[in-house]
Amino acid sequence: MVVQKEFVARAHRIVWCTVATVGPDNRPRTRILHPLWELDDDLTGWIVTKATPIKVRHLAYSRYVSCSYWEPGHEVAVADCRAEWITDVATRRRVWELYRDAPAPLGYNFWGVFPEGPAGESPSLLRLAPYRLRLSDVETLSGRKEPLVWP
Repeated sequence: MVVQKEFVARAHRIVWCTVATVGPDNRPRTRILHPLWELDDDLTGWIVTKATPIKVRHLAYSRYVSCSYWEPGHEVAVADCRAEWITDVATRRRVWELYRDAPAPLGYNFWGVFPEGPAGESPSLLRLAPYRLRLSDVETLSGRKEPLVWP
């Protein structure tokens, strides 16, 4: 759990990450998104986003994404995950409340972006299930120490 706890601490401090998907043309596409992570018995990531045609097409082709966080001091946190769209309104409401209640800079009120709320047609929810985490920093990049990796 050490790697998972440090991953969540970094991710929630950095907040925004680059999320990469791959489509049917086998070409990657990246975008900047704002995941929120829950660590109980398992680590689960949540992303409130819009299900654009490119995201839908890419995730239909491959359910796998890579989430990469970086900050100017060169602390890096990467989560390789299986992603799935969640349509259950109760889960969507719960995740909106997690975002709303999280402290700044992680917290976010989506009502301004999606005025129809979590049950509306426009907002979508992605669940991320990590299968690999990697944490590195300036000492890792210089070869003075090994990155932290899970599993």
